[in-house]
Amino acid sequence: MSLPTLSTATIERTTADSTSDASRSGPAARVVLRAPRVGDAARIWQIAKDSQVLDANTSYAYLLWCRDFPGTTVVAEVGGQVVGFVIGYLRPQAPHTVFVWQVAVDRDQQGRGIGAAMLDKLLDTVADDGASVLETTISPDNPGSIAMFTSVARRRDARITKRPLFEPDLFPDEHAAEDLYRIAPTARTKPEDRR
Repeated sequence: MSLPTLSTATIERTTADSTSDASRSGPAARVVLRAPRVGDAARIWQIAKDSQVLDANTSYAYLLWCRDFPGTTVVAEVGGQVVGFVIGYLRPQAPHTVFVWQVAVDRDQQGRGIGAAMLDKLLDTVADDGASVLETTISPDNPGSIAMFTSVARRRDARITKRPLFEPDLFPDEHAAEDLYRIAPTARTKPEDRR
């Protein structure tokens, strides 16, 4: 999985959605994190396609994802428009593990910590179902994604490990190797637990 470079930001949580007010002022600064709706699929597909980094799947795949996996998918909205997404799933053979398949943020919204915030929202959501492990794959030539997932592990006081998963010869087209990154445990550490 190839992901754009993102940084971290402070996120305020509400009961329905998570929001972030970055240092910018005005309505464009408010970021709402929420589960996707089927109507978001076209925008998610466009963001993936425009990233020029992700493997863009068919628009139909994103429609199914929004319909069938809203509990393991997060979208970021600014000014009523979806500007980013994280899609993942709980692994059938390891239901305590959420696999993050794709993360993308519009180019004009990058650098605000939206990607990391969506990952935190996802991990907090799946924790309610007992998930305590995050897995993702990252190609070795993507230091931005490696840094983003490493920062998630650091903020959660979790261990991050890496091992080869899919070598280029397994792909039927030209594709870089994909290394498996595993972060565990993903439960947030409370400040009083650090004393």
